[in-house]
This record gives sequence, C-alpha cells and structure tokens, in this order.
Amino acid sequence: MTAQRPEPIPLAVLTGFLGAGKTTLLNRLLRDPALADAAVVINEAGEIAVDHLLVEHVADGVVALAGGCLCCSLRGDLINTLEDLLRARDNGRIPPFRRLAIETSGLADPVPILQTLTLHPYLAMRYRLAAVLAVVDATSGPETIAAHPEAARQVAMADRIALSKLDLATAEDIARTSALLGRLNPAATVIDAREAEADALFGEAAPRVRDMAPLAEAHGAIRAISLASEAPLTRASYDMFVDLLRSAHAPKLLRLKGLVKIAEDPARPLVVQGVRHVFAEPRFLDSWPDGDDRTRLVAIGEGLAPDLLATLYAAFAGTVAPDRPDRAALLDNPLSPRGGGLLS
Repeated sequence: MTAQRPEPIPLAVLTGFLGAGKTTLLNRLLRDPALADAAVVINEAGEIAVDHLLVEHVADGVVALAGGCLCCSLRGDLINTLEDLLRARDNGRIPPFRRLAIETSGLADPVPILQTLTLHPYLAMRYRLAAVLAVVDATSGPETIAAHPEAARQVAMADRIALSKLDLATAEDIARTSALLGRLNPAATVIDAREAEADALFGEAAPRVRDMAPLAEAHGAIRAISLASEAPLTRASYDMFVDLLRSAHAPKLLRLKGLVKIAEDPARPLVVQGVRHVFAEPRFLDSWPDGDDRTRLVAIGEGLAPDLLATLYAAFAGTVAPDRPDRAALLDNPLSPRGGGLLS
C-alpha cells in the first residue's frame, strides 16, 4: 500500500525593508497563542530581537519561544535550513510544528525565496505558500521604494501589506504611502501593523481585483495588471495558457497569482501561484472564498504589456474580439511568442 502523502505545511514569508518594523511586528505575533504550533526561520544576522522570548533550547540551532513557537536562524542555504527542520520534526527531535514563517532580511529580494519553495521537489511537496506579508513604514514608504528596487519588489510580491509607524505618520504621509501601494500592488490587502494577527501571515490570501478589467498600474518599471473574467477555461486550455505565459513572458513576470474558473469544475476555484517561469502545482479550493466565482488574476511584472492578461486569457477562453488573436493564432502562428513575434 502506498503511504499517504503528508498534508503540506502552510508557509508564510515576512518581508520589508530595513527599519520598516518587521522586528516589532514579529515579536508581537510570536506572543500570540495562535502561533504556538508554528516555527519561524530568521536571518543569521540576528536582525530580529527574540532573546527576551527564549525559554528553552530544543535542538541544534532551534529554540522554543514563550508561546511554544519554535525559532531558528537561517544558517547559510535556505534549502538546508528548511530540510533540517523537516527532518527534526519527522524524527521527533522537535515538536511537530504545523506552520512555518520565514523572515527575510531587510535587503532581500523575495523572488529567489519563492522560486526556491516552488522549484525544489521535496520542499514543494512538504510546504505550501500561504501568503507574503510586507511591512512598509508609513512615514517614509514612498522615498524608500523610490530609492531601493528591493523595497519596490517586496511590496509588489506581497499578498498583504502591513503599514507600520502609523502613530508617527502625518495624514499626508499615510495618504501618499497608501496611494503608492495601491498603484504598485492593487491586489494586496493593506492592514494596520498594530492590528495584525496570526491570520495576516497564515490566512488564505485570495487576490483582490478591482472591478475594472483589465487594470494596469505602473510604478517605474514595475507594473501590476489585473483581470476579472466570467468566462471559464477548460483544464487543457488553462495548461496551455500558463505554458504560453511562462515561455513568452517569464523574464518580465515577478509574480502571477489568482483564482481561475475551470469549466469542468466551476464550483471550485483553481489557485494559481507563479514566480518568473516557476509555477506551483495547481490546487483547488473547496469553494469560492467570497461568493464571487469570476476568474481573478493579478500579474506583477517589469515591463509587461498592459493588455497582456486580457489578450491571452480571452484567446484561450474563446472570447476574443475581432482584432485579437485566438488560441490557434497564438499556438500555431510562426509569429507567435514561441517564434519571437506576437505579444512578445
């Protein structure tokens, strides 16, 4: 009899630029009893001050925190750290954590981390990306994002954005920062860091898509494109849609996320998660999380064409306009993206 594959462990990524307030937020969240079943990986530089929370040594490089949560340092390779945690968990050397959070350094680009989690066959089987939470300083967010590409990418990759230092920010600061975040990542949910709870890290992150379809917003080279569509895709069309998007536009694609309506099973949305050319194994939710059964996709990229998602999706859903290519034109035409022409 084949052994049953273990349920993947939800994994959250906490990011934010230097000084944004990740330390304050994470320290507060780790006191929450709701995270007693969690493990946390922090960077080796010790940017996060958790010493006052440590209560006991559990295993090499792993400590138990006040609420029962486990914490370890990222020593070298991320893959080795995550594999070591799984081995220690499976062998009973540490308590069986049921959730994992990774805190990135302030200068980290989240793209390689998400690619690692998706590309590695064993890690992709054992972990499931729950959400990316970015912390942004409300007093200086626009200046930081303008000066540092890493900060812009951290925001662009996020499912949720926690605004910090709101007590120090003026009304003008908050308005400027909120407006920029809305342009840079219109799909993200923005929350007050002071009110963030465990669900900010581990709650299911359904994409927010405005009712304008398609929508494109740009900030420098980074552009957010969102699409909402009633038309379903067959599963075969979905596979071709993703394959074409990945093969033709991966270098420009920071992240693609969303829910897709599949013709063979319209009551259950298919979750899409992609980073560059790497896409997670698609999975179905039991039901639409908010009663809205439209396909909702958000692409965050650098130099993406504004109508990219709408054009590709319409071609594979069979709802093309007279002046747009259909699926056959995209797949069979020698001037298609695979041949270096159409939509490239």
